[in-house]
Amino acid sequence: MSDDNFSQKSRTQFNKLQKRLRHYVGDAIADYKMIENGDKVMVCLSGGKDSYTLLDILLNLQKTAPVSFEVIAVNLDQKQPGFPEHVLPEYLASLGVPYHIIEKDTYSVVKRVIPEGQTTCGLCSRLRRGTLYGYAEANGVTKIALGHHRDDILETFFLNIFYGGKLKAMPPKLLSDDKKNIVIRPLAYCREKDIERYSAFRKFPIIPCNLCGSQENLQRAAMKVMLKGWDKQFPGRLETIFTSLQNVAPSQLADPKIFDFVGLTLGRDLISQEPDFFDSGLEVLAQ
Repeated sequence: MSDDNFSQKSRTQFNKLQKRLRHYVGDAIADYKMIENGDKVMVCLSGGKDSYTLLDILLNLQKTAPVSFEVIAVNLDQKQPGFPEHVLPEYLASLGVPYHIIEKDTYSVVKRVIPEGQTTCGLCSRLRRGTLYGYAEANGVTKIALGHHRDDILETFFLNIFYGGKLKAMPPKLLSDDKKNIVIRPLAYCREKDIERYSAFRKFPIIPCNLCGSQENLQRAAMKVMLKGWDKQFPGRLETIFTSLQNVAPSQLADPKIFDFVGLTLGRDLISQEPDFFDSGLEVLAQ
């Protein structure tokens, strides 16, 4: 991003956008204590706009953060045909950030297991997650940072409601099932449209996912269309829905596993020594 290519108006817009994203990321980190003093944060870099933005903002915040933490960028080369292997190493070397490229042929596994025409995203993400978890554990990484943003979280929320029969989304901070890794999502408060604009300003070298020929997850695509429609027609609705994820009232839902509906008891003496209001009223009328 050269100053020569920026008009004064564009520079002002970029500065405002960067400030907003820094603010959102800083708030998310503080609200969920995502990064602590001495942490080694592994940013999982896919080559997409979200992970580029995450790395960029974290490196920016690292300079002024009240705590000291390391940042390492890690990419999983899944051996997709035509994957431009030189792009990420060249970009990361230009930043001077420590990085590592993990080479593992998950592409062949996914193509062998998933029938032609079916969505590959689920298996692909599980294989990728397992590999990254293993690397983090072996290399002293204390936090694994993923590039999921607010819209990803809301899309997942509605996918689980409409297709999974579950009331859950993506948490901003997650302890893995084996308790050996902590995943953080510092972009949890950031809007996808802001990330898209930021990525365009920064001219990141985007690498598309060609594992499935840019195959769309049709259910997630439908959620994305729905949310964009709401955002356009009802400004502020998405913010309100996201706020609801932070303001849960288990006693007002219907899950007996998280609230003891069965054990509810009255908190008063059922056999009162004094006549109740209704009986007292009848006595007055009878006089």
